[in-house]
Amino acid sequence: MAGAVGVAMSSVGAVAVGPVGHVSAGVVRAAGAAVVASATAGVPGGARAVRGVIGVRHALHARREMRQRHSLLRMTQELLDDIVRQRIRGLRLARGWTLDALASRCFLSASTLSRIETGHRRIALDQLVPIAQALGTTLDQLVEPEGDEDVVIRPEPETMTGSTVWLLSRERDRRGVTIAKMRITPEREWREGQVHPGYEWFTVLSGVVRLTLGERTILVREGQAAEFSTMTPHVIQAHEGPVEILTIFDHDGERAHLPGHRHEK
Repeated sequence: MAGAVGVAMSSVGAVAVGPVGHVSAGVVRAAGAAVVASATAGVPGGARAVRGVIGVRHALHARREMRQRHSLLRMTQELLDDIVRQRIRGLRLARGWTLDALASRCFLSASTLSRIETGHRRIALDQLVPIAQALGTTLDQLVEPEGDEDVVIRPEPETMTGSTVWLLSRERDRRGVTIAKMRITPEREWREGQVHPGYEWFTVLSGVVRLTLGERTILVREGQAAEFSTMTPHVIQAHEGPVEILTIFDHDGERAHLPGHRHEK
């Protein structure tokens, strides 16, 4: 009976099959379901045996995939745990706190915090909440996975009469500000002093800025910075040659000084 199976498979050019219940995996893959049906024709229990072997193979494959998935999840969780521990320690040290200082603020013992930071103790949710509050952050920020987005900003120059702008922050920056490098030349058109809510800050990278604030004219030189209320009429111009500045605008400042740039409709 086992020989019948072997002969039937050989007649269609497939690799020979041994006794029923020991079907070669290469036969099943190469010949397909039609060949298996032909090979087991007239053999009592033959088709059932082949289907059983295939079912076992599928089960083993699924089990391997499950083990790999669980292993990946464990690696991901361990990596996230390490990141959280680094954040707790980093935020504590940034504030100049000892373990005792943080412990007194989150109602945990210094030894518990030490074991959490060094990975000798698992982190429980009911511990993370007071730790985050004591460190002045949120639970979401503390456990946020590291992103894999492109962190490099590649600014493209946008030129207008007498000025060129390079935007150095992303659109809809979550801090609510726009950071830009500007090159201003004496050809920049003179405008009336602008007024809008908020404050403005810039530092001079090269050249000299002539800053007009109301009735005052102030020269801001290379390496210096200026900060002022934008409720005062103000104009920024180049003084006796090109000037480059690094500036930070809030939303109102962006609308006033960068017309046509990334404005919401």
